[in-house]
Amino acid sequence: MSSPSGGGYRTSVQASADDREMPTRTVGTRAIPGPRRRRARLLVPWPAFPAPPAAGPSPDLAGPARPVRSVALSSVTATTVLTLIGCGVLILHLVRRQTGTTGLLVGLGLATVPLPFVLGGLAWLNQTARVALRHTVFCLGWGAFAATTVAILANGWTSSYLTAHQGSLGEVLGADIVTPVIEESAKGAALLVLLLPLAPRLRCRGDRTGRPGATVLRALPGGRHPRASAGRPHGRYRPRLRPCPRPLPYPHPGPPGRDRLRARSRPRTLAAGVVLGGTTACGFAFTENVLYLGRAFTSDQQQRLDSIGLGETPSLRDFDSTVQTFVLRGLLSPFAHPLFTALTGLGLAVTLTTARHWLARLAAPTGLLLAMTLHGVWNAAADLGTHGFLLVYGVLMVPCFAALVCFAAWARARTARHAVRRAKR
Repeated sequence: MSSPSGGGYRTSVQASADDREMPTRTVGTRAIPGPRRRRARLLVPWPAFPAPPAAGPSPDLAGPARPVRSVALSSVTATTVLTLIGCGVLILHLVRRQTGTTGLLVGLGLATVPLPFVLGGLAWLNQTARVALRHTVFCLGWGAFAATTVAILANGWTSSYLTAHQGSLGEVLGADIVTPVIEESAKGAALLVLLLPLAPRLRCRGDRTGRPGATVLRALPGGRHPRASAGRPHGRYRPRLRPCPRPLPYPHPGPPGRDRLRARSRPRTLAAGVVLGGTTACGFAFTENVLYLGRAFTSDQQQRLDSIGLGETPSLRDFDSTVQTFVLRGLLSPFAHPLFTALTGLGLAVTLTTARHWLARLAAPTGLLLAMTLHGVWNAAADLGTHGFLLVYGVLMVPCFAALVCFAAWARARTARHAVRRAKR
């Protein structure tokens, strides 16, 4: 800051002792002059603060710069919410058209029964992962609305095409191969949206805190403009985009240096992948249970009306199909879909955090392939009869679920052990 002409600067410095102890600052003035720090121009400007009622306000005295969310981030959030709402309305219409109003209400009531147990288990594991609430809500909405909409439309089209060209073989191929590929890909898209942008986030470094991805948009210093006019001085800051959105709290890259070659993924990162995948699949399973239970109830209700018309006595055995569907999907296998998609999330978490290049390239495709394979085997077991289904359930699904529970317990125990070690230091 240049000194004013005359003796104004000398007069402002030579103040009395009382004035130095209790400095009085009026609006729009500075008690002690100092160097002005040049501010970078931001691509998204700060909100306009009310200017102080003083004569001749300076741009440097307009008020403190407060961090705000960018316009781009708000528009993306609004677009995501509107998309999920539109998918929710569409899936409600599609399910109601297949089940009817009564079947839809019955399916909603029965599908809600296993939902608290699945979400409770994921919430227990989330104490290790510490996934943000907005991300879990997004995954739940994506699985319940967007993924199911894509799955119903794609499965219907592919099933009709394969049945028309291959007959009964096409129906089997559609149920055991095409359906798992479509559904697991639709559910895994939510994990891609949340986890894949972490690569540029982890490479960005903040200005003040040093944490990865501290700013969204920055104005990087540019070179001198070749045709700078008198009104545009040389060396001004040129606004540029920098892909540094706010980071997710749970991923941690391996330490740099030689130790990076032996770095392993942290339990919190792996648990976050499992929580995100399980939450997405939980929403998907809820909507799918509503569809199957409502369709079974509508079919049983129609058979009961036919039996009454034929003069037969109605009984509770008329709803055997509804009871069988509820026991199969609501009691025996409420964790089936979360188990499938948890493998996809686990593979993505390993890919984004491991320091081994071969493991980073193979983890995500392997997790998705395992999820599709388990899903296909589970669908094929439904065509083997009761004994075949119970055999596949006991040999394959129970050990996989037990392995997932052991992983969750290991992640919780290791995180608690690390917390105790940090507290002792």
